[in-house]
Amino acid sequence: MSSFHSDILQETKLGQLCGSQELFRDRYLVLRMIGRGGFGVTFLAKDVSLPGKPLCVIKQLCPKFSDPPALLKARKRFEKEATILSKLGSHSQIPMLLDYFVVDGDFFLIQEYIRGITLARQVRRHGCLSETSAKRFLREMLLLLEYVHSHQVIHRDIKPQNIIRSEEDGRLVLIDFGAVKEQIAQIGDSSVKIPTTQFVGTMGFAPPEQFALRPVFGSDIYALGITCLYLLTKKPPLDFRTDRQTGEIQWQNLIELSEPFGNILRKMIKVSLQGRYKSVSEILHDLDTELPQDNLADCLVNQVQLARDKTTRSSSKSRSPAVKTAIAIREWKYRKQKKQYQDKKKRPLVSTSGSSSSGKD
Repeated sequence: MSSFHSDILQETKLGQLCGSQELFRDRYLVLRMIGRGGFGVTFLAKDVSLPGKPLCVIKQLCPKFSDPPALLKARKRFEKEATILSKLGSHSQIPMLLDYFVVDGDFFLIQEYIRGITLARQVRRHGCLSETSAKRFLREMLLLLEYVHSHQVIHRDIKPQNIIRSEEDGRLVLIDFGAVKEQIAQIGDSSVKIPTTQFVGTMGFAPPEQFALRPVFGSDIYALGITCLYLLTKKPPLDFRTDRQTGEIQWQNLIELSEPFGNILRKMIKVSLQGRYKSVSEILHDLDTELPQDNLADCLVNQVQLARDKTTRSSSKSRSPAVKTAIAIREWKYRKQKKQYQDKKKRPLVSTSGSSSSGKD
């Protein structure tokens, strides 16, 4: 273990508990550190208070200030944002927020553990996605992002490392929302006299307006587009050349895509907000004109069938009542979301001229 990681383990409450039998808050057995960033550290743990001692993720956010009034304000914002995250976690593709609390000035989130592989690791192991697979990825993520934005939440850090392919049923799961971190960072900035910038996001995946601390829904669209490029090329965004005049990423010569799909990606990653898609629904509309509806239905049916098959195969394994209930709830919600999407697609679309069409390809 590097000295850097060793320092983190020594300086954090959870790090000091790693490898010991001492429980955190008399409930969580801390196993190991699984991630770190500028705002805190993430640990894998077991909840020994529940049947089966299920795995969970503990995120420890470490504010860079100690001013009591600022800390109190940060705590209120933390609780507000955590409440929003708990509502988002009712979606099958977002980890459930199981608990949140503040201990000695540090903020903690307890989340559902998703067993699987990040898309970054998937690409490193198995190579780039085909255009067909990239389209399916984009559609699935767009539907999820539409749900997130409908709750007035901007993720702020979409990238391959924050998207997990679930080992259980193959669904994509979006992790590590930046809303809580940004709220705490803003409080931290206000508690010092010298202006500072606490950027929340990742270099290369975040658009210019996010660096200016003014993220919008379109910022997530940009990051998702860059993520698609990575999945198609296996090339990190900072490795692309950029146009010196416009700042646009030059990627068209590195991969052959159909013209319609290429145009969609090009508009998603426009540097200028004016030239970029304004909403997820606009992208879905353009994507629908290219990908046949029958293929989309087959894709959705296959995903549901895959989930059922894996659930059936693993039904013989011992599971706690809580886990069985959670799986049943997720399956019901998945079927409900699929039906809502199909019903939505059946509704007639009104053209700009006032006439209507069936919406079928």
